[in-house]
Amino acid sequence: SSSAKVELFMVNNTKKNLIIDAANEKIIFKIIDNNKTYTNDYENSRKNFDRFAILLFKFLEKKMINFDVIDKVLVNLGPGKFSSIRTSISTLKALNILYKFKIYGFSSKDVEKYDYSRVLDLLKKGKLIKNLIKPLYMS
Repeated sequence: SSSAKVELFMVNNTKKNLIIDAANEKIIFKIIDNNKTYTNDYENSRKNFDRFAILLFKFLEKKMINFDVIDKVLVNLGPGKFSSIRTSISTLKALNILYKFKIYGFSSKDVEKYDYSRVLDLLKKGKLIKNLIKPLYMS
């Protein structure tokens, strides 16, 4: 069963980081687990941000990961698309009530061609904004 796979995966568990970037043309979900990364992207459209939480849970389920093993969630605060940034932040805030992960915000300027290595470097150096989520919407 699906839940048995998740439990099996969690036995040798290390806490994982999840990156969510919905500020630009794609909605990106990326899990970072030691030296492995798992990524899915979706068109940043009204249809997809209306289904944002469903897409996120399907991504995690497909990778046999649940929110209990997520330690940090890094979310793009913009500048970018108003509706999708607002959707990603509000979804994370709601999930955080239940799962208690740490939320960090990063800027679109910290990402180049969907490469998040600079964002991870800023996290390691303690330079990302924690829990103070102030989105920057494009005008």
